[in-house]
Amino acid sequence: MHLHNPANTLRLGVPPERARAAILLLHGRGSSADEIAGLNSVFKAPGLAFLAPNATHHTWYPQRFLAPTAQNEPWLSSALEVIDHLVEEIRTAGLPDERIGLVGFSQGACLALEYAARHPRRYGFVAGLSGALIGTLTEDRPAFDLQGTPVLVGCAERDSHIPLEHVEASIRTLKSAGADVERQIFPGSAHTVFPAEISWLASRFVDLPSR
Repeated sequence: MHLHNPANTLRLGVPPERARAAILLLHGRGSSADEIAGLNSVFKAPGLAFLAPNATHHTWYPQRFLAPTAQNEPWLSSALEVIDHLVEEIRTAGLPDERIGLVGFSQGACLALEYAARHPRRYGFVAGLSGALIGTLTEDRPAFDLQGTPVLVGCAERDSHIPLEHVEASIRTLKSAGADVERQIFPGSAHTVFPAEISWLASRFVDLPSR
C-alpha cells in the first residue's frame, strides 16, 4: 500500500519560478487532478501557476471528514504533507505566502481548510467548496492565526456529504482565527461548485502586480 506522492502532480499555467502567483487545486474523493484542474479557467489573472496533486486511489483519506481524526491516519497526514511539499516548492520559487491560493472541492475542500488551520499564514486566499474542517465537533484544536486571509466556505444547506453544522462550526473557528471569511450557503442539496463560488474565485489575484 502506497501513501500519497507529491510527484504525482498535474502542473498547468506558468512555472512557479516565473509565475506572479500560484494556486493549488485539490480534488475530491473519487475524482482526480485532471477534473479539478478545469477550475484553472475560472481565474482571470495572467501569469498563474496551477498545481493539482493526485490522491492515491483517488482518495485522500479513508473515512468521512467528520470521523475522529485518528481514524483517517496515516492517510490524512500524508495528504497534508503533499500540500506542504508543494507550498514549500512555491515559496522556494520566490513567491510569498500572500501569492499562494488553496482551492479544494469536497474532500479536497476539507483538506484545503485543514491545511490552512494547521499551517497558519497570510495566504492569498483559501477556498473550501463543499467542505469543512476535519474532525469531530468536539475535538480540541490549538489556536491559530490566519492574519486576515480571505477564506471562502461554501456549501448547500442540505448537502448529504457535508452536514451544515460542521460548515457553520468551521466558519466560526476560521473567523475566530482572524480569517476574512466569505460564507456562502446555498438552498437545496447539490454537491457541486456553485456560480457564486466561481465568481468569488474569479476575483482572486486579478489586480496582482508583477513581481
